[in-house]
Amino acid sequence: MRFHDFEISALDGSMNLLAKAEGKVVLAVNVASQCGFTSQYDGLQALFEELNDQEFLIIGFPCNQFGAQEPGSPEEIADFCRVNYNVTFPLSEKIEVNGTDRHPLYAWLTDDAQGQTGDIRWNFEKFLIGRDGQVISRYGSRVAPEDATLLQELADALE
Repeated sequence: MRFHDFEISALDGSMNLLAKAEGKVVLAVNVASQCGFTSQYDGLQALFEELNDQEFLIIGFPCNQFGAQEPGSPEEIADFCRVNYNVTFPLSEKIEVNGTDRHPLYAWLTDDAQGQTGDIRWNFEKFLIGRDGQVISRYGSRVAPEDATLLQELADALE
C-alpha cells in the first residue's frame, strides 16, 4: 500500500481526497481546533503556500480523540480554519487515529512496516510522505512546521 491508495473523503464530503497526493510530497497532520498546538495552522499554511508549486501538499486530518479538542461539525471546522488561519490546504473528514475505530490510513501510518510504530500521542503529529507514497519520517506534536530538521527532510524529499 501507499499513502494515496487509501480512500478518505474530504471535509466537504468530496470523495477520494488522497488521490490528489499521488506523485507529491505530503505532510499529513492530525489536527484539532481547540488544542494548545492549534496555532501550528499558521506555520502549516505558510509552508503550504511557500512550497505548493513544488508538488507539495499538506493534508489535515481532524480528530476529536485527544481531549475532545475537535468537537465541531465539518462546517464548523472548515469555518474555524478559514476564518482564524486562512487554511487553504485540504482537510479530510473527521477521523479516529487510534483505537479500534482507527482509520485504515492511520493503522498503516503507525504500522511496524512503516518504521513509525506506535499510537498517535496527541494532535498535530506529522508524517512526511515521499513522492512514492511511503513514509519518510514522523514528527511529534511539539515539532513545529518551521523546525529545521523537518524542513531539511522536506527539502531532501522535494529534490
